[in-house]
Amino acid sequence: MEFYLISDNTDTLLGMRLAGIDGRVVHEEDELKEAIEEVRQDPAIAILLLTEKLSRLCPDIIRDLKLNTRRPLLVEIPDRHGEEHITASLEEYIAEAIGIKFN
Repeated sequence: MEFYLISDNTDTLLGMRLAGIDGRVVHEEDELKEAIEEVRQDPAIAILLLTEKLSRLCPDIIRDLKLNTRRPLLVEIPDRHGEEHITASLEEYIAEAIGIKFN
């Protein structure tokens, strides 16, 4: 069972590669569709990580993937280009992981 990242920026990809997760960077809708189809065809990939910005690029495909496929499991992750306030998200992750609360 492998993780795979489809990201809209190289910084996120680099960070995930340091954690042992392979992936690729895409920017256009057709690139994203192609990347998702390649992931769906690879039986080794069980979890697909997708940045927030890309999840908004093809909402119909993302919704179908979430609702109608068993593999890969799609997990949307925040990044510096997402709508979520990334600092707050990172603080929440750290607080959950190690029990530190920020003011």
